[in-house]
Amino acid sequence: MEEKRASKGSGGAIPFLIGFVLSAVFLWIIFPQVIYCQKDQPIRFSHTVHKEQGMECSGCHFFREDGSYAGLPSNEQCAECHTDLMGQDPAEAKYVKEFLEKGRAVPWLIYQYQPDNVYFSHKAHDGFECTDCHPNLGDSDTPPPHYRNVITGYSKQTMKMWQCERCHAEGGVSNACYVCHK
Repeated sequence: MEEKRASKGSGGAIPFLIGFVLSAVFLWIIFPQVIYCQKDQPIRFSHTVHKEQGMECSGCHFFREDGSYAGLPSNEQCAECHTDLMGQDPAEAKYVKEFLEKGRAVPWLIYQYQPDNVYFSHKAHDGFECTDCHPNLGDSDTPPPHYRNVITGYSKQTMKMWQCERCHAEGGVSNACYVCHK
């Protein structure tokens, strides 16, 4: 008399499918919340107020001769107007008291920080609007939250290589590695 043996693999499809769906949900919804920490800028900075005062973007944000970004404005630049309080804004008072008077640079969180092996020339992209690649902070009264990847240290808002490649392809510009990478 032959004995029927149950297959060890029977009934495994449903638990596998449930596990797969739960893993996908975790990776899609939960993992991004775990990998990115949200921070606010150390001081609320109003681009709107500065624009209303007639300031141009290039008065604070400028480039080196080779087209690379020279960084955020220094305390010396800001002190040209802010040696004393100009208004009633608590953010301005905090800046003057905690940074300007103490000679400390504001530790701004950079939204578009690129890896060291990436070279980006703003000069080569002359004719584009800043907002083609950057969030429109120029019309903001309060900077948006900064999302930092806890593994890489880069911002979630940093341009991704696929975005650059797409724009290059659409514009008929070379996507060869050496064009953007050192």
